[in-house]
Amino acid sequence: MKRLVYPLALSLGLLAHSAAALEFRSVKETGVALYEAPALTSKKLFVVSRYYPVEVLSSQKEWSRVRDATGGIAWIPAAALSKQRWLLITADKAEVRAAPANDGPLAYTVPKDGVVELQEPPKGGWVKVRHRDGSIGYARITDLWGL
Repeated sequence: MKRLVYPLALSLGLLAHSAAALEFRSVKETGVALYEAPALTSKKLFVVSRYYPVEVLSSQKEWSRVRDATGGIAWIPAAALSKQRWLLITADKAEVRAAPANDGPLAYTVPKDGVVELQEPPKGGWVKVRHRDGSIGYARITDLWGL
């Protein structure tokens, strides 16, 4: 039995470690193309706007292989990425509250596919965010992608 427990515990530890290693970035400028392969001559898949969050899967010289909120995978020039953390609204509408609670006063709302900037790590199902206009509040983590 000990022989089975140790490999299982080791593999679970590796899974937990890899889950903690997620790296999210955001796009620096509007109009950045995402490509099928790491070359400007490869097929352009789509164009993204400034602040659009992506998960970096790997890096290769001047390119990063990224995944977006839909699960799509593409290549982007590494220079087009910022370490600034923006989160994508995946719910129909995110209600950002003045306090991290369902009954907290409503500060503002953000429609689906809008973005907010991460201010602090998530805590208790909520995350402190800032709107591009400077408004700050707390959003439910279930309404967001990019954490």
